[in-house]
Amino acid sequence: MNAVQVHVRKSALHDAVLADIPLAPLSDGAVRLAVESFSVTANNVTYAVAGDSFKYWDFFPAPEGFGIVPMWGHARVAESRHPDIAAGERVYGYLPMASHLDVIPGRISAGGFLDTTDYRQPMSPVYNSYTRLAADPEHDPAREAERMIFGPLFRTGFLIEYFLRAASWFGAEQLIVTSASSKTALGLASVARQASPQVKRIGLTSPGNIAFVQATGLYDDVIAYDDFERVPVLRSVSVDFAGNADVLAQIHRHFDAALAHSALVGMTHIEARSTFGGAEPLPGPKPALFFAPDHAVAFFKAHGPGEGGKLVAAAWHEFLKAAEGTVTIERHAGLEAARTVFTAMVTGQIDPAKGIVIEP
Repeated sequence: MNAVQVHVRKSALHDAVLADIPLAPLSDGAVRLAVESFSVTANNVTYAVAGDSFKYWDFFPAPEGFGIVPMWGHARVAESRHPDIAAGERVYGYLPMASHLDVIPGRISAGGFLDTTDYRQPMSPVYNSYTRLAADPEHDPAREAERMIFGPLFRTGFLIEYFLRAASWFGAEQLIVTSASSKTALGLASVARQASPQVKRIGLTSPGNIAFVQATGLYDDVIAYDDFERVPVLRSVSVDFAGNADVLAQIHRHFDAALAHSALVGMTHIEARSTFGGAEPLPGPKPALFFAPDHAVAFFKAHGPGEGGKLVAAAWHEFLKAAEGTVTIERHAGLEAARTVFTAMVTGQIDPAKGIVIEP
């Protein structure tokens, strides 16, 4: 029996091929997952772009010069050589753009397990965790597509709000969010509305996205980038999802000492974003990179997997109500479709209002 994998050329992400890989017999303690579904979003393109610097290529080995892009999705246990994992049960987690994945479950509980395969151990346990759907408070069989499309990005938004609230919002009266139409920004705004309603939420976006962002109802005010000067200068925190150095500099200039904290979310290198106009430093606080996996580890250490999972699930179900209808879900069968969709997304040919789900 063979597995099918999508191999992406690291030096040219628009170049991808399907490869048949023989499946070796399972060793004792191992489990073979058959990939049922995953979403392809701009987040997956980010994984590929930052694949070497953040070791995203290391999760699923591929031939020299190629990589397998990680995806978030659902899988079924096709075969098990582990006494505590039964064939047929379903899980959610980090999967390859492929038909199968072999894992070695460890730290098994009713709610999930970690893949303890040796080559995955240098990476964050957040990416090595698999949730057993039978005992998962976030799971809704009718909303599996939304979970794949929004879930990982929502969780980042949840963790940002948790971090800011734990710091008493640095004394800020308002939250400034760039790229307010992005899925992570919408997640942050949703959780902030639920847990920190006293902080005013201001979303910055392009003129063409104003109506869409307003329609979500998640922000107190939505402002186009070129109208930014009308934002009141109050003590504020900014969370930058846009990755645009000019926008970041504009925020720092506008608020100056009134900017209490400046968070960068994503893969952009801090030093490349900490100056404008040559070597001149940005006014206000030095931008700080927010790396969600590290914060996730700290969050679940503080609350435990059970209680922490319930907190995330409660916020997630509220977000689903707000996200209703914001994307049109399209389902495609087969890994050739995954290859086609991913390469089109790399070149910007996919409408961001579409949520793409692949069923290998």
